[in-house]
Amino acid sequence: MMALLRGLSILLFLLLWQGIAYSLQDPLLPTPVMVWQKFVWHVTTGELLYHLSVTLMRVAIIFTIAMLLGTLIGVLMGHFPQIDAFLDGLLVLALNIPALVVVILCYIWLGLTDIAAVAAVVINKVPTVVVTVREGARAIDRRLMQVADVFKVSLFWKLSWVYLPQLSPYLMAAARSGLSLIWKIVLVVELLGRSSGMGFQLGVFFQFFDITSILAYTFAFVIVVFLIEALFMRPLERYLHRWRIVP
Repeated sequence: MMALLRGLSILLFLLLWQGIAYSLQDPLLPTPVMVWQKFVWHVTTGELLYHLSVTLMRVAIIFTIAMLLGTLIGVLMGHFPQIDAFLDGLLVLALNIPALVVVILCYIWLGLTDIAAVAAVVINKVPTVVVTVREGARAIDRRLMQVADVFKVSLFWKLSWVYLPQLSPYLMAAARSGLSLIWKIVLVVELLGRSSGMGFQLGVFFQFFDITSILAYTFAFVIVVFLIEALFMRPLERYLHRWRIVP
């Protein structure tokens, strides 16, 4: 039923888009059918798949680094008040520096390289992970941890069965928000200083006012996001929260 409702909302959106585009007959607003035809053409030529694979590789590397680093710092800040007090000012500063400024500075300092691109997005993403995970670490039930200590549960099983299940909702929230943020910043990074990737191609299409191709590439993003959500995020969330299911 829920899947049917999700599909119905998307169908209504497409019908509304088709109706408005057909009535306006404006080249700046192509119909969904035209976008689909352009999408198929870009896929057939191999151009879209190449640039999409480059962007996905950057996103995967950045996501992994940002989640690992942000989780480590967030847990430390959540459990140790001294570390929290020491890093809190820097965290507030990092959260409020515009992403564009970080991207430009990284390109100036490190050159127009993939290392600069990855570093710029990681610097922008880590603070948001830290904030979310820090709140999760603060919310850990210390009494459950003490019970595990009383029963002399090993560190591995205490982390696996007591600590991580409590922290997992915050990790999933950080992962979901992280993916959405990383996508957006990676496109800006590619637009400004790379010669490959989806952002670079969108910049080329913008120069030629090729709205249909811009929307076709956007459609590729939508497909990837839905696949990640359906094949990875939701199954992982169900697995991590299986302990909440009452038989």
